[in-house]
Amino acid sequence: MAGVTGKRHSTTTAVALVCACAAAVLAAPGTAFASPAEPTPPSNGSLEKVRKEIERLYREAGTATDAYNAAEEKAEKQSEEIVRLARSIDKGQTKLDRLKARAGAAARAQYRGGGVPDEARLLLSDNPSRFLDGAGRLRQGQHATKAMLTEMSRTQADLKTYAKDASAQWRKLESNRKAKAEAKKKVKKKIAAAEKLESRLEKKERERLRKLEEEAALRQQSAWVDTGILKDAKGEATSPGKKAIAFATAQIGKPYVWGAEGPKSYDCSGLTSQAWAAAGKGIPRTSQEQWKRLPRVDVKNMRPGDLIIYHKDASHVGLYVGDGAIVHAPRPGRSVTLAGAGSMEILGVVRPDK
Repeated sequence: MAGVTGKRHSTTTAVALVCACAAAVLAAPGTAFASPAEPTPPSNGSLEKVRKEIERLYREAGTATDAYNAAEEKAEKQSEEIVRLARSIDKGQTKLDRLKARAGAAARAQYRGGGVPDEARLLLSDNPSRFLDGAGRLRQGQHATKAMLTEMSRTQADLKTYAKDASAQWRKLESNRKAKAEAKKKVKKKIAAAEKLESRLEKKERERLRKLEEEAALRQQSAWVDTGILKDAKGEATSPGKKAIAFATAQIGKPYVWGAEGPKSYDCSGLTSQAWAAAGKGIPRTSQEQWKRLPRVDVKNMRPGDLIIYHKDASHVGLYVGDGAIVHAPRPGRSVTLAGAGSMEILGVVRPDK
């Protein structure tokens, strides 16, 4: 793999791998991701309709999966914030208890000292000089008491703020838990519908269905390559980019499982986020957040290690490995694999290490 060994595989190799023909490797360095020969049109129109319907259901499941992952990520952050606020409340309460104890001690001392006016105490004192010295210390004590009471008031206000923030975070946490549960229900429903549709097919029809999927992807890849887009995409992977590629390609063959982020299975953004985590760069968990928050680059300027975001709703992502190919986790029922970078509708490209 280009980012792993320093030698870039030809795109023909990537296409061969996508088609599960790993033995047919063409060792032609520098060769562009070649346009395939014109595939044979589907002989069964009804099977093509089934393919499109299955594709639609898995696309919708992908969108719901992203919503699930986003809700999960938010819930984790809110849980962490609630824990932080709880610690702040505990520390604040300990501090307030300590201040109250000091204030109580000061009040008792003042009570024991009596309420005789300073002027009278001066007249009655056997040693006026010692009294004046004591009065100075008393004023210092009064200032300290005032500062202590101010600190108590501020601590009480902080505790109210912490409690209010914790309540707000708890409400958000509950809201995201509900959103997560709803998204999970939707994902399962879409996946179940797609699996049911596919399960009705005979073994030969399922094999033909996979072939139709490959042909559709290759047609789209051919059209993309024919635009000449790869002529300008000559960037080299950075050191972190090579590490991300090495991690992602090492996962090839592991199954897609929605919501999974390794080590035994992945969904699309679980794979890309873990690949870049392995490279020492934390990035958002979901493809939609990756699209929103990572720096964008033109497709013609992409380099190995970049992430390609797919579909108008940013519901899919793959890691670009060079030569017009990506490694990605496609959908339920499929495994992490190499594919043509242009085999799906490209929304844009983002760069984790820009």
